[in-house]
Amino acid sequence: MLNSENVLNSAQLEEAIKKFVHTFCQEKHDIHSQKVTWYTDETQSEKIRQIGFPKDGRPVDEVVAEMSEEVYRYRGDANHPRFFGFVPGPASSISWLGDIMTSAYNIHAGGSKLAPMVNCIEQEVLHWLCEQVGFTENPGGVFVSGGSMANITALTAARDHKLTDETMHLGVAYLSDQTHSSVAKGLRIIGIPDSRIRKIPTNSDFQMRTEELEAQIQTDIENGLIPFVVIGTAGTTNTGSIDPLEEIAAICSNYKLWFHIDGAYGASILLSPKYRHLLKGTALADSISWDAHKWLFQTYGCAMVLVKDIRHLFHSFHVNPEYLKDIESDATHINTWDIGMELTRPARGLKLWLTLQVLGTDLIGSAIEHGFDLAVWAEEALRDLDHWEIVSKAQLAMVNFRYTSEDLTEEETDLLNERVSEKILASGYAAIFTTVLNGKKVLRICALHPETTRDDMRTTIHMLDTFAREIHSSIKKERLPEK
Repeated sequence: MLNSENVLNSAQLEEAIKKFVHTFCQEKHDIHSQKVTWYTDETQSEKIRQIGFPKDGRPVDEVVAEMSEEVYRYRGDANHPRFFGFVPGPASSISWLGDIMTSAYNIHAGGSKLAPMVNCIEQEVLHWLCEQVGFTENPGGVFVSGGSMANITALTAARDHKLTDETMHLGVAYLSDQTHSSVAKGLRIIGIPDSRIRKIPTNSDFQMRTEELEAQIQTDIENGLIPFVVIGTAGTTNTGSIDPLEEIAAICSNYKLWFHIDGAYGASILLSPKYRHLLKGTALADSISWDAHKWLFQTYGCAMVLVKDIRHLFHSFHVNPEYLKDIESDATHINTWDIGMELTRPARGLKLWLTLQVLGTDLIGSAIEHGFDLAVWAEEALRDLDHWEIVSKAQLAMVNFRYTSEDLTEEETDLLNERVSEKILASGYAAIFTTVLNGKKVLRICALHPETTRDDMRTTIHMLDTFAREIHSSIKKERLPEK
């Protein structure tokens, strides 16, 4: 029999756990002074490969120390206050604690009778989130690993509700040119090919053009196709833009289409009293995806798909094999394997429950609002400097911008901004990456960390400006003919 006694006694394991937790917490206390990014070269990978797999096992403290120094160190630290690179945000230490507790008990959370109180807590959280969205009649949902799984779960319900086996080859889906790539991927997986996925153009604020959406729906109907779902976005990955949700909902109602909102990023502002009005219209949707590991400060992976009517998920995912007869769903106990794709699944909602209980909804709402301030401060700092163009204004904790100059070509400008990103990453001070908007390479800040300060932001902007001017001079020198 394999157990921990084969390689170490319980006291050794307990000591290793205590040491790791202490070291990790100490790092968190001093995080502002640490580097944001840690890079290495192929020699480090080769070092890991050379470790191999021991036949007799090794001391646990030795292996834990090795992993800390040689593996976990080399990363972009999304928990750092100056990590502005991607939407997935920093994780609260409370969520981390919840993760540890949940993993320690290794609970099978697929069936309610296997872990009734776990199921009770998850359902309580999901119904409370449904209330924030505005789903009130027969709502529900399920915790999933991330936005990709949330979107495909909702799209499957939309397909099964609006199409049949005989009509599925005619189904058409609508999204914008700013919709997250997971949506198109999910549509292809459920049988909707690219030829029946319509990308609707966006306006100057990167929001879906609803007049072109309706025109495309009418054209498809005239051509004998069956429009069945529109995907609006509440907080796009590139710019934080919010599609006109109420207008899209009206079109969906008129043509009897399913309305899904990808709120993986932006749905969290529903917890902000100051900004929740920006998402007016969520109550009109049929489903919404929401990632807690983005702006609700959870560890990976903690996301939710919420639906106005839970029966649609049950219709798509309910199975009734003989080995589950004893623990079937009933009116009181909902087995999550009946409303989602997973049979065996971890209890993803417990850490979110713990975070909400310990921090309270007011503090979380304030933390979300701080992200709005950070993006505004970044934009203000940029406007005080020459040669910086705001490509998309500060919204939902995001701002896109680039360094420009009349003596640079478009290609040189793109190259310059790409090099600026590389320089700030190499410095270790902050993490900022590029994206493409309107065919231009731009720098993007996504600032979600509650502990990021105004000084952090201003210093970062001025470092970008210094790097940009150095690279600008270098590009001009490269043009000079050799003597």
